[in-house]
Amino acid sequence: MLVVGLTGGIATGKSTVAALLASHDIPIIDADLIARQVVEPGTRGHKQIVKAFGKSVLSPSSVNMSRSGSGVDSDERDWYTRPIDRKKLGRIIFNDEKQRKLLNGIVHPAVTQAILWGILKAWLRGEKIVVVDVPLLIEGGLWKWMGRVIVVYCSPELQHQRLMSRDKSTRADASSRLNSQLSITSKVSYADLVVDNSGSLTDLDGEVMSCLGKLERAVGWGWMVSWLLPPVGLLSAVWCLSWRAFRRRV
Repeated sequence: MLVVGLTGGIATGKSTVAALLASHDIPIIDADLIARQVVEPGTRGHKQIVKAFGKSVLSPSSVNMSRSGSGVDSDERDWYTRPIDRKKLGRIIFNDEKQRKLLNGIVHPAVTQAILWGILKAWLRGEKIVVVDVPLLIEGGLWKWMGRVIVVYCSPELQHQRLMSRDKSTRADASSRLNSQLSITSKVSYADLVVDNSGSLTDLDGEVMSCLGKLERAVGWGWMVSWLLPPVGLLSAVWCLSWRAFRRRV
């Protein structure tokens, strides 16, 4: 099975590409979705975040809202059912590197574990290709563990325009957001395949189909052998990742 990492920049159209791949029956593991799921009420991640940052990062209790002033005790008791308020948590970690690392230390291992479990389930189903959709695939180092890396690209100027149009933001605000991540041109240097999203949706679908054809050819018939004989699949994966690491060094 070929594990493909999908990434891009803000407003380059990565989510649209993921949706197009899914429409062609390619299984997608969405890291953003997983990151929300691993901190839902009742999860270990939720408990760890409350322990680390306090109950102030939780959304208000429905009891508190309906009984203004009289639900304090209930608010204390039902903290484990209240979701994380992402905006509140964001304000805490935005300019505090120590707090940001603390949060990443809670969320990232849980996300990585869930991604690995998703890959294993795809392999057990006999999938030929599985796509792992990760916004910070390059920055987080996960690209090293992918059989192929796809980067969704558009020019930096077009990226600016799309972001300003989407978020109704100024150019300065858009630039600030874009500068907070690795530039799209830098990400392209890590790509095995580049999907150019500079045109229409029809053009993009053509790019995705072309990309999918290349992935299908890369998988070939070997995926069946790897699926039927797991040791062969494991050796193939080790060889692929080792070769990629060697090529990156040279």
